[in-house]
Amino acid sequence: MKKVIITVIGKDTVGIIAKICTYLAENSCNILDISQTITGGYFNMMMVVDLTGTMKPFAEVREDLQKVGEEIGVKVHVQREEIFEKMHRI
Repeated sequence: MKKVIITVIGKDTVGIIAKICTYLAENSCNILDISQTITGGYFNMMMVVDLTGTMKPFAEVREDLQKVGEEIGVKVHVQREEIFEKMHRI
């Protein structure tokens, strides 16, 4: 399984979750876990996603999601799970 951590941060607007999830579904990426909050008008979402089903390489998925984020006015960060875990180990 090729897991990645996707974080989305920005001013809350209609359709953020829909746009990100539509891209993932169209590219056969499976959402394993998702959480989102809106605080003071700011949107924050974290997802654990399995990329095993997609034919696209990790770098292309990351670039595509960053472009989707730019289109809707949010910052999207995509990181391999193993890197995320090592960076956040205390």
